[in-house]
Amino acid sequence: MADDGVVFVVNPASANGSTGRRWPEIAARAAAVGLHGATLMSERPGDVAALTERAVADGAAVIVAVGGDGTVFEAVNGLVRSGAADRVELAVLPRGTGTDFVRSLRLPRKLDEAIEVARTGTARAIDLGRAHYVAWDGAKGEAYFANFGGAGISGAIARRANSTSKAMGGRLSFVWATVAVFARWKSTEIGVAVDGERRSGPMFEVLAMNGDYTAGGMWAAPEAEPDDGLFDVLLIGDVTKADFVVTFPKIYRGTHLAHPKIECLRGATVTIDAAKPLPIALDGEQPGTTPVTFSIVPRAIRVRVPAGGSRPNAS
Repeated sequence: MADDGVVFVVNPASANGSTGRRWPEIAARAAAVGLHGATLMSERPGDVAALTERAVADGAAVIVAVGGDGTVFEAVNGLVRSGAADRVELAVLPRGTGTDFVRSLRLPRKLDEAIEVARTGTARAIDLGRAHYVAWDGAKGEAYFANFGGAGISGAIARRANSTSKAMGGRLSFVWATVAVFARWKSTEIGVAVDGERRSGPMFEVLAMNGDYTAGGMWAAPEAEPDDGLFDVLLIGDVTKADFVVTFPKIYRGTHLAHPKIECLRGATVTIDAAKPLPIALDGEQPGTTPVTFSIVPRAIRVRVPAGGSRPNAS
């Protein structure tokens, strides 16, 4: 453990495997500006959460997650399980495909700037989402997410994007996955309750957004704030292929919400059930299926953000 309580939890497989190859260089650049700490390197899925718990138990004050959205997802769950999420700070050196958590919090994506925020940034308390769902083995599942939870086509898109080499980069990987999955996907009868307000009908997707970006830079919920105690919930109805062609580019500009088959509600609890089990996605990970309940846990985690940073409208 370093004297300043910093621990780097590194996913070497992130950024298509380049993080592991570049870690000595990244660590040297961090050390050169005074960001020193022990390094814990993951070896398999799930390791980041366990390593984060271990680091907290050993006295870490700052966890620096080095990887993409999946790495952040695991670090968040490790912090929650440690019981110290309200006092141990999370910083991120983005090294992944989507980096939507970083976009939503307006964290820098350039390495040296991200290192500086990890070293000197201000702690911002943000909400988390808690998901109760059906795990793939049929057991009851529970996990936390920092940026978004979804049910429907998002789970299939995330699975397709995560199964590719991602060599073409984050945005193109998700564009390709979205187009490929949409071509075969059919809407499903879905029932949704948002703080008791009910909707039902054929839908492609329900997204509970804590942050405002998802899927490699889609500005899905432009008004979402990660510390307001509410989700922005997007209900995407039975859109046609023609709807998709016209509307899909608008998602990157945040101008899609005017579409008559897209509705946005706000609430702290979202329950989703469907005529057939639908895959869910939590920050891009796919732990199981519906039925699922997403609930807000207010200001549950502390994230290092740029000191005095503002929130621009796009990234």
